[in-house]
Amino acid sequence: MSLGYSLVKLALKIKGEKKSWSIDPIDYVKKRKEDVKLPNSKILLGNSFHTRAILDNKVTEITPIKPSNEYLLFYCHGGAFIYGPTKNNWKSIARIVKHTNTRAWMIDYPKAPENNIEKITQNICEAYHKALEEYEASKIIFIGDSVGGNLLTSLTQGLIQDDKELPNRLVLVTPMVDASLTNPRIGEIDPVDPILSYKGVHSAKKMCAGDFSLKDPIISPLYGSFKDFPPIHIFMATNDILMPDQEIFIEKVKKEGGEIEVIIGEGMPHIWPFLPFFKEGAIAMKKIISIINKAVSYE
Repeated sequence: MSLGYSLVKLALKIKGEKKSWSIDPIDYVKKRKEDVKLPNSKILLGNSFHTRAILDNKVTEITPIKPSNEYLLFYCHGGAFIYGPTKNNWKSIARIVKHTNTRAWMIDYPKAPENNIEKITQNICEAYHKALEEYEASKIIFIGDSVGGNLLTSLTQGLIQDDKELPNRLVLVTPMVDASLTNPRIGEIDPVDPILSYKGVHSAKKMCAGDFSLKDPIISPLYGSFKDFPPIHIFMATNDILMPDQEIFIEKVKKEGGEIEVIIGEGMPHIWPFLPFFKEGAIAMKKIISIINKAVSYE
């Protein structure tokens, strides 16, 4: 573990991040104080942007200074379905845009508890169909962290069921794949996870589920099919309570003949590639950039 990560853990402790995820019901109003609904050029590292409405989504297209390809990064941010995007989400996707010269859409979708998973899913699906009007499906790359990865995985399952055009690939950063959080190994990891805790995460999922079971594939893609999926790149962390379900997810994808690359962060926390100021996170971010640069170089 680097000194930088030790400092990040200390900062998370001082901020009370773990404590904020250890209550039921989760204080979503307080979590939303981290929201950044409209970025600026500084947050976006000099990339330009414009924002528009697609259904109830606020979609911000981020354009690099010198776009060099016709691909689109279709990005759904994390935030337990209840908040976001945050400054960290904006900076992370901006960094990827800058170093791949690829446009991105930040999808700021409706949040729970005001909206349930059905409405959130409908909105993201509509944003994807709009993207298909402007980009070839084979040149759209899904990127999602935490519940953003959940939403894009469920979306892909729905696209396959409806025989719709699929994206080029999925890049999933510590995705939440099972909203029920019933895996017994979660309790073993919870004490060493410096960010998430079962109680608050489970509370947020209940707020979003509405009348759906927490094991319905619409909110828990682990219980759906992965047959005919595009290639997947998944980043998982050993000190993340979501890891046990991600391991099952990986095995299911392989069993159904899917192509999946697994990048493991030993001793790392949730969304570690998107956390700033430490070596391990920077290396993981470079890996994401490498995945995209390799994909777009095939055009």
